[in-house]
Amino acid sequence: QVQLVESGGGLVQAGGSLRLSCATSAPSFSSYAMGWFRQAPGKQREFVAGISWSGGWTYYADSVQGRFTISRQNAEKMVYLEMHSLKPEDTAVYYCAADQSRGVPGQEPYEYDYWGQGTQVSVSS
Repeated sequence: QVQLVESGGGLVQAGGSLRLSCATSAPSFSSYAMGWFRQAPGKQREFVAGISWSGGWTYYADSVQGRFTISRQNAEKMVYLEMHSLKPEDTAVYYCAADQSRGVPGQEPYEYDYWGQGTQVSVSS
């Protein structure tokens, strides 16, 4: 069973920055597409950013384009989400997800096979 563990969440003021990390011990991590999703209270889980197995292709939700950056280190089996210019509407639980079937990340939760437990990001105004 593949385990994903997120870290780096916290409370930050609007305009601030955070860096989320996702660690895994999955043997085939370097072949997985990876994604970050978030879920605010009372809302559906939504796609935030995705990265291909090689890191050469990335995709972002319109709401975070230009503010967030996804990256990965295959040798260390890590995925990161750099978040800048944070807004109160970015407040949510952020989840790391792995897709073992496709090399390019999808934007729908059902396309992912493994999920982390989530890390809370709270942005105050």
